[in-house]
Amino acid sequence: MKKHLHFGLLLLLGITVTSCFNPSKPNYQYFPNMYEPVGYETYADSDAFANGIEAQIPVNGTIARGWQPYDYPDTNEGYEAAKVELVSPLANSEEDIATGKELYGIYCAVCHGKKGDGQGILMTREKFLGVPSYADREITPGSIYHVLMYGKNAMGSHAGQVNAKERWQIAQHVMQLREKLIK
Repeated sequence: MKKHLHFGLLLLLGITVTSCFNPSKPNYQYFPNMYEPVGYETYADSDAFANGIEAQIPVNGTIARGWQPYDYPDTNEGYEAAKVELVSPLANSEEDIATGKELYGIYCAVCHGKKGDGQGILMTREKFLGVPSYADREITPGSIYHVLMYGKNAMGSHAGQVNAKERWQIAQHVMQLREKLIK
């Protein structure tokens, strides 16, 4: 009799548990957001940060990793100061000059020409007019770096395309082109 009672209770428990099971819905999930992601709208307000902004503001006085401060402002005075004071930290090596030549071919030659004479393909097709020859201007590695950093006149900044070392490598190659044009 005891056996029948245990069997009956077990059967009743089994029926009760399976009667609550819905095959169209999954069972209980631990961390349900891992299985069913929440769709956030782009640029929507978020409660993720305590101060109510989209991202945290960096601590005052900190500098982002990999970023190097550039102390010359984007003005004519900053250009003139960079022209006189700014000196390349790179020694003139064949490897840096070769890299500078390659980068110059990618970013500069379309306007300034392969020889630096201002006769690039965009100039000859009259897409941009008045691109100067390097022989016509008094330039230094510092002024070239400054122009690559901020841009000048119709030329835009290339700081987003080339890093600090690459700007100095391009400056080395431009100075070589200028020497060839002056001779």
